[in-house]
Amino acid sequence: MNITKNGLILGATALTAGSVAITGFGLHYSQTQAFVQQSPKEIVDEVWQVINSRYVDATFNGQDWRSIRNEYLEREYANEEEAYEAVREMLKTLEDPYTRFMDPEEFKSMQIDTSGELTGVGIQITKEEETNNIVVVAPIEDTPASEAGLMAKDIITKIDGQSTEGMELNDAVNLIRGVPGSNVVLTIQRDNREIDFELTRAKIEIKPVRSRIEEDPNLGRIAYIRLVQFSNNASAEMREAIAQAESQNVNGYILDLRSNPGGLLYSSVEISRMFIDRGGIVTTVDRVGEVDSHQANGRALTDKPLVVLVDGGSASASEIVSGALQDNERATIVGTQTFGKGLVQSVRGLSDGSGLAVTISKYLTPDGRDINKEGITPDIVYELSEEQREVLAGDRQKVGTLEDAQFKKALEVLGNQMGNTARN
Repeated sequence: MNITKNGLILGATALTAGSVAITGFGLHYSQTQAFVQQSPKEIVDEVWQVINSRYVDATFNGQDWRSIRNEYLEREYANEEEAYEAVREMLKTLEDPYTRFMDPEEFKSMQIDTSGELTGVGIQITKEEETNNIVVVAPIEDTPASEAGLMAKDIITKIDGQSTEGMELNDAVNLIRGVPGSNVVLTIQRDNREIDFELTRAKIEIKPVRSRIEEDPNLGRIAYIRLVQFSNNASAEMREAIAQAESQNVNGYILDLRSNPGGLLYSSVEISRMFIDRGGIVTTVDRVGEVDSHQANGRALTDKPLVVLVDGGSASASEIVSGALQDNERATIVGTQTFGKGLVQSVRGLSDGSGLAVTISKYLTPDGRDINKEGITPDIVYELSEEQREVLAGDRQKVGTLEDAQFKKALEVLGNQMGNTARN
């Protein structure tokens, strides 16, 4: 199974802030190996070997990686926990928040996350390299986090009163994760304010695609499709939504990728192909410059006018899709700058049942843009005012309605696009 993700989703795994999943930013899965009895030291060497052969930076953050191996293998480990702590310490030297070790429980939770089933509060988090802040990438739609009003770019300063200063991402995830029905208080810094959110953990079942037909007096039938995560079943649900829209003879589409933290790489490629008939979609470049290129396959499901909505919570797989549609001049991108996560992780099971996510490459848009840290700049930048943001945060049912200012702007842009198409 091949994947793509960028942070942690607190719903179950580390890409989830309830557990640590890595579902949002470029991930690929390797076959889990059979579990074997071994000494704790062997798992340290196994992780070192994977990093040595696969890590995207051949300089290993400017370090002598072989010396690091010797240092950690010279130690004695009384049990697995001591070895796991050593592995995390070793990986920390790479200064890459996306390359991370998962103990067997965390790895199992991450696998559940990518299947679209979460347990937690429903947010994806990451640790910023420059500030070391624990930051919300995006809340997942219809979860405790989104219903409470958490937003992309919120900084988590405390978890149940415990400061997150200097805290590792895995530790933050473990504090936020918990038994369904139990509560956790997240203290958020937003602009110059600190806000406490008391969230009740829950089992979260993600339906990745929500769609409807909008009857507009000027534009006629418009398909509105909101994609909240690129999970296993996202491409099948997207295909069904487009087929239904085409059967009703819609005149155009609005694809809403706001607050979509990403997910599976192959899902982003398949969904791009539903709108792009010819052209490139994404390329990945590893540490020796080898390129894996994904192209459209001539099987687009529609060629009708398309507007895509993005914001600061649109990350990884969302940026692959919006970048591909933009570079191929297939859609107009509306909203605000996206998150900027252009790194691809490979997730593999280790011999003792634990797991490792390692950054193996970066992805580029069809025009060769490296979007890591930069993100996708919309064709039409349309910021929400603080008041407009609060309206949507207070009632998520208003997202994608006429009370949503960015959605209204998308309708306007789509109308212009349809008018230009008619004149041509």
